[in-house]
Amino acid sequence: MKCIICRNDETVQGKTTVTFERNGMTLVIKNVPAWICTNCGEAYVDEEISDRLLKSAETAEYEGVEVEIRNFQAA
Repeated sequence: MKCIICRNDETVQGKTTVTFERNGMTLVIKNVPAWICTNCGEAYVDEEISDRLLKSAETAEYEGVEVEIRNFQAA
């Protein structure tokens, strides 16, 4: 896939870190599978991964997490 940010290069499979900040909560999820632009470094996650990340953030907020760092758990 061509990067939609820089439009200069293709993306390759890799891993990224995703950070959520909401209502005083900060959740960092490391080692998230993503497509990463080799030129600018922009990372794209697919729909399934995105859904899992959002559910994880919602759960963390519900549980009262203030600051947490997690590793992405493969299905």
